[in-house]
Amino acid sequence: MSKILTCTWAPTAMSVPRLTKNSRNSPSTLMPDLAGADLNHHLLDPVAQAEQLGIDYLLVAQRWWGTGDEIEGSTYDCLAMTAFYAARTERIKLVTAIHPGFFLPAPIAKWGATIDRITGGRWAINVTSGWHEAEFGMYGAELLEHDDRYARSREFIEILRGVWSGDEFSYRGRFYNVGGLRLEPRPTAQSLEIWQGGQSAAAIEMAANHSDWMFLNGGPPEKIGRIIESVRKQAERAGRRVRFALYSIPLCRATDAEAEHHINKMIESIDPETVARKRARTSGARGMWAVSDDPLTLLDTNEGFASRLIGSPATILHRMREFHALGVDCFHLTLHDQLFNREVLPALRAN
Repeated sequence: MSKILTCTWAPTAMSVPRLTKNSRNSPSTLMPDLAGADLNHHLLDPVAQAEQLGIDYLLVAQRWWGTGDEIEGSTYDCLAMTAFYAARTERIKLVTAIHPGFFLPAPIAKWGATIDRITGGRWAINVTSGWHEAEFGMYGAELLEHDDRYARSREFIEILRGVWSGDEFSYRGRFYNVGGLRLEPRPTAQSLEIWQGGQSAAAIEMAANHSDWMFLNGGPPEKIGRIIESVRKQAERAGRRVRFALYSIPLCRATDAEAEHHINKMIESIDPETVARKRARTSGARGMWAVSDDPLTLLDTNEGFASRLIGSPATILHRMREFHALGVDCFHLTLHDQLFNREVLPALRAN
């Protein structure tokens, strides 16, 4: 069985969502009007911790605009932050979220080749088709229908792969055209590692035919297993293999009973009005954030608690191995739970 890999967020969001009544009374701002050395510490300290913990991937997300209430707040720019982390990390691999429609593929290919050179091959891309529809108009990006956004992303990937793998590349598509495109300097990596999210039919088709990794929202093994099986079947027909990263928020306590008590208190404090606003805000996505009977899906924006890494270290480790047996090769984690960091992560790496 393959090694279990790990990923975490780069700490670039201005604020976190507040979906429970308790959190409504606490400040959501992560970086209140910081600049210079103060901002550097906020951006670097968690990443240094991630490297020390042996985390494999750092996802540099991009939220062009967010409320900080029902969804996360705006982030610092993904390109600037990737370059920032490239110069200040040594081992962790950087995954930059790039939205087609906001960027052209050829300039991103050149920018990525530069980051690849600077890091010695530690760069990958998360091609994000986009679901937060308000962002597109704000930044002058064309808002296409859902499936057309994935069609645009497929062309984006085809250009990236084409120019990454050959000396000269031309392409004529529905959304993008390039002629005689050459990358100088060339990337050091032999191939570009491409990630994506989404769980709709269009997302599954793109993953099966174009991407190397698929980010999945949290959920129980039966749900995650169905998605993995669906993607695998399509990928096999294309002669490809896709790997999967599952979003999971650990809640680790000395005993299962303590962890269950804590999570039940969180469930009791769910704010229905905020949840309703979140559903309205995320209506541009299909296949993700579906209405569920599981209240754990309501506690965060990407359903991380629904993966149920909740319990003692032994219980959580067993749960992660169960997901791994289904085909989850990477866990996309938050690193706020110190008992999880001390007890589970080292045991995970030891296997």
